[in-house]
Amino acid sequence: MGKSEKAKERRDQRLNEISLLRTIPYSDHQRWWSIDTIAVVTGSNRGIGFEIARQLVAHGLTVVLTSRDDAVGEEAAKVLQEGGFNVAFHQLDVTVPSSITDFADWIRESYGGIDILVNNAGVNFNVGSDNSVDNAEMVISTNYYGTKNMIKAMIPLMRPSTAGARIINVSSRLGRLNGKRNQIGDLAMRDKLADIDTLTEEFVDEMVSMFLKQVEEGTWASGGWPQTFTDYSMSKLAVNAYTRLVAKTLSDRPEGQKIFVNCYCPGWVKTAMTGYAGNIPTEHGADTGVWLALLPDQAISGKFFAERREISF
Repeated sequence: MGKSEKAKERRDQRLNEISLLRTIPYSDHQRWWSIDTIAVVTGSNRGIGFEIARQLVAHGLTVVLTSRDDAVGEEAAKVLQEGGFNVAFHQLDVTVPSSITDFADWIRESYGGIDILVNNAGVNFNVGSDNSVDNAEMVISTNYYGTKNMIKAMIPLMRPSTAGARIINVSSRLGRLNGKRNQIGDLAMRDKLADIDTLTEEFVDEMVSMFLKQVEEGTWASGGWPQTFTDYSMSKLAVNAYTRLVAKTLSDRPEGQKIFVNCYCPGWVKTAMTGYAGNIPTEHGADTGVWLALLPDQAISGKFFAERREISF
């Protein structure tokens, strides 16, 4: 058996294990949430986002489903509402600051606050062996700045509780610092990104701006950036770094006001984003995000997960 066959065997075995874990109901003492628990899932009109929303409402939470397109979002919410679930919809474009502000105002007026934020909204314009950066600005704007700006807008609205509020950022292994085949070539930059004690938001923004400047100048190919899905990988590298930064910033909040921030890789999921070429069904792709959102006795923050296991950044 070759390496790829062995990897597939291990993946399939783990997915089967997770499928079994998902059939085990949470006990009453584990269920810190109720119908009054509010979860916001961005980009949840289809794919992984819709499945995360579906699994959360199935566990008895109230979910706010969002989409850039009103009609598409309302239809997606209607599907869940017809299943008897407690779902609301509000339009949201994470690339538009005024849209985020309008959404935050609506949340405040409608619910007073939220308990869970899942930053799922994202775009990718490459499939197969493609590696175009023609849409790099849109990819970075949506995947990184959209995630960052939503976190900043929602933190003031996250309600205090003994269980702690939760932020989950949907990311990717393609954004890992120490991946075997998709690393940043600049060792000094990689070291700075790895050092959480000295890492700053400004440095992450500068890195992203440098990449976009090289894209504009046409020199990005020799810049030492990740080699696979370069713009998407850069956006997720930035998301991973920002996840750690926010977790560190929020770590000293007192008990009852904790906010736990983590990111996870759903895998190569069979959705529109992968051109339906993925090898993982959406229910598996959503699973770790839902698991992180609902963890009883949550004390984990600033970590990266895949298949319900912590992985390295």
